[in-house]
Amino acid sequence: MTTYRPSESDTDQSLVSKDLVTANHLEVIETVISSLQEDQSAMVSQTEQGHLWKFKYGTVEVFVQLTGLTDEDTFTVWATVLKLPVKSEAQLMQKLLKMNWSDTFEARFSILGDQVVVNSTRTVAELSPGEVSRNITVVATVADDHDEALASEFGG
Repeated sequence: MTTYRPSESDTDQSLVSKDLVTANHLEVIETVISSLQEDQSAMVSQTEQGHLWKFKYGTVEVFVQLTGLTDEDTFTVWATVLKLPVKSEAQLMQKLLKMNWSDTFEARFSILGDQVVVNSTRTVAELSPGEVSRNITVVATVADDHDEALASEFGG
């Protein structure tokens, strides 16, 4: 068995390949957001913690965060559907758990601070353009489909 030792040109090639994947993630995220946003509502900020986008979809604001470019970094999408506290909190939680099983695809209902959100998160490792597109679209759609009904039923 021969041991593989990367040459300097192999290392340079892997860096170029990694940069293309990174640029591709950013490009795919921006393309998906531009196709979903309403009224040119998209905004983006870039900090040491990565990129954060915000855009309006129907009656919800959707956030997309890419924390960095390594395999261990995360790609997260979330949208607020309801402010807490609410009336009948136990019934709300039971309903959300049931919907997590049947209505949310790759997303899920969660609590973030004092808000019920729909979210999806995963590491950047082997993240495909299709997954980027699907996760943003699923979170935005599930949140927009349920926010008004949940607010009507449980207040907030």
